[in-house]
Amino acid sequence: MAESVHSDWLVSRRREFHRRPEPAWCEFQTTARIIEELRAFGVDDVAFGPEILAEGERQGLPDRETRDAWLNRARETEADDEILDELAGGYTGAIATIEGGDGPTVALRVDIDGLPQREADGPGHQPAEEGFRSVHEGYMHACGHDAHMTFGLGVVREFVDADFDGTLKVIFQPAEEVVGGGRPIAKSGRLDDVDALLAVHIGLDNPSGTVIAGMGGFYAVTHLEATFAGESAHAGAQPNAGANAVQAMATAIQNLYGIARHGDGATRVNAGEVAGGTASNIIAEDAYLEGEVRGETTELMDYTRDRAEQVIESAAEMHDCTVDIERGSEAPSAESDDAVADVVAGVADGHDGVTHVAPTGDLGASEDATYLMNRVQETGGVASFVGIGTNHPGGHHTATFDVDERSLDIGVDVLAGTIEKLFSGEHDAE
Repeated sequence: MAESVHSDWLVSRRREFHRRPEPAWCEFQTTARIIEELRAFGVDDVAFGPEILAEGERQGLPDRETRDAWLNRARETEADDEILDELAGGYTGAIATIEGGDGPTVALRVDIDGLPQREADGPGHQPAEEGFRSVHEGYMHACGHDAHMTFGLGVVREFVDADFDGTLKVIFQPAEEVVGGGRPIAKSGRLDDVDALLAVHIGLDNPSGTVIAGMGGFYAVTHLEATFAGESAHAGAQPNAGANAVQAMATAIQNLYGIARHGDGATRVNAGEVAGGTASNIIAEDAYLEGEVRGETTELMDYTRDRAEQVIESAAEMHDCTVDIERGSEAPSAESDDAVADVVAGVADGHDGVTHVAPTGDLGASEDATYLMNRVQETGGVASFVGIGTNHPGGHHTATFDVDERSLDIGVDVLAGTIEKLFSGEHDAE
């Protein structure tokens, strides 16, 4: 397949998505816009709404009030109301399927949600200077998902009128930032016929012109929420009469960071959000802790999570409090298959814009594409997580994050070229 010649179109779409970021499970206008583009290309099979998400499997779902507010905001745009009706309740995301001739089924997964991060508006920030800074104050595409969606649409555009033997599925997945959307798509059954899967991420501190053919180093992750309940009392007159929930929470936090590391690999723990108490002269009867644990493998994450829950429960008991622990969103670890990564590397190595190809690399973070990768591998297919380098000012999840738009062409070309090779059977689906 020829290299992409749609540079201006790719930049335009990326900037359009950048201007209207929407958080996890609230990507209503985003999803509607993707569907409209797919239909405009002539893609007949575009699935969306509850049918692409396994019932009861969505994770990190915001409350209904939040979802309704974002839906109403989407209705104020030019988005198709009939599409929005199907997405109501937070059933965002879409899957485009293009049928070619007989041959393997290849899937590409891209994510679509933004972050609750205020975007920079000062000199030197290209989106602000060129008029595509986020219009949703307090939210932005600070991780490159605007580029990922553009990759997905660019690949569809390359194949929609092409002759090829096989079936292409492009999955526009919601809610990656809360590791919430991968599991319901993986369990929907829509991946069970996939022979090879590509997932993609831009940047990750890799400069423009770099391609990482098969990334690993996915940390399995579980989010934990702990609510402590104690007993209030006057802090001056009767401090002994209360059961201090804040003290229990503080003890838990201190000891969470003291969990023994594991000889089998890296683990992580973090208390990210805490709150409690009502006044300085009242023994706090309520406190709240939200945190996460990670592990280099799913087993290491399980070890750290079990120890964290023990620490939290023990801290509550020590201070005569009770605690309710709820597990939130979670995602497993995964590994890329060399059979696919080798194909990516071969395609990237022949691209004029690629200056360095790394056969492997470590993500060093968590990603719910692992659900999709594991599902495809469990059903006999192969998968790889591909990194497309880009020069990005600021780190991911920061106010100044941006992408080098020259990377858009590279991403589409490498992904489309790899998919074409996979249709030809240039991999071992062992």
